[in-house]
Amino acid sequence: MRLNICELLGEMRGDSMDNNEYQLATFAGGCFWCMVKPFEGLPGIINVVVGYTGGNLENPTYEDVCTKKTGHFEAVQITFDPVQFPYTRLLEIYWRQIDPTNPTGQFSDQGQPYRTAIFYHNEEQKAQALQAKEILSKSGRFKDSIVTEILPAKMFYVAEEYHQKYHSKFPLRYGVYRQGSGRDAFIKGHWEQKNEQDSLVEDSKENDKKREKKSKG
Repeated sequence: MRLNICELLGEMRGDSMDNNEYQLATFAGGCFWCMVKPFEGLPGIINVVVGYTGGNLENPTYEDVCTKKTGHFEAVQITFDPVQFPYTRLLEIYWRQIDPTNPTGQFSDQGQPYRTAIFYHNEEQKAQALQAKEILSKSGRFKDSIVTEILPAKMFYVAEEYHQKYHSKFPLRYGVYRQGSGRDAFIKGHWEQKNEQDSLVEDSKENDKKREKKSKG
């Protein structure tokens, strides 16, 4: 039996999560194997787990989700310290991992579980996600419309253990899959070969400055 991530963290900490300390961020970006490494190990990132969210079946298994009939997204849920690593920076990393213009999936994986979405846990996250999406839409970086959904967070079910930190457990398989999926080529073509210091990045940094100023004031 799997616990939802809030229950899991409560057991690990011995109490409920303190909203004044760590926060949660939940992102769907296609195959969840590829969405862990970009966040893992960064200062202020406490934990990254993969799982299923947004669906209509309790305690889904990987096999259930793969039927593409449960409504779930493959997603990552990140526990982070907003003082060390603000949510705007998480958004900045997230957008660079996906094709936000594809409404049916990501790269070689198509269907409901592989669609992109940002699941917000509070109104501040919602506002920041919507703002980042609007800025990216107006940046001209992509020819097609940005279709990544901004949705309220729902129950998150932690995936089976063999899916956790897949890139570390099976580095060869992970590397072959990632390259073959077309994800890396897309990222290189849309970010690494273009000016990365666009309005989305600059706006994110400006928001961080305002946040720091507000906390000091």
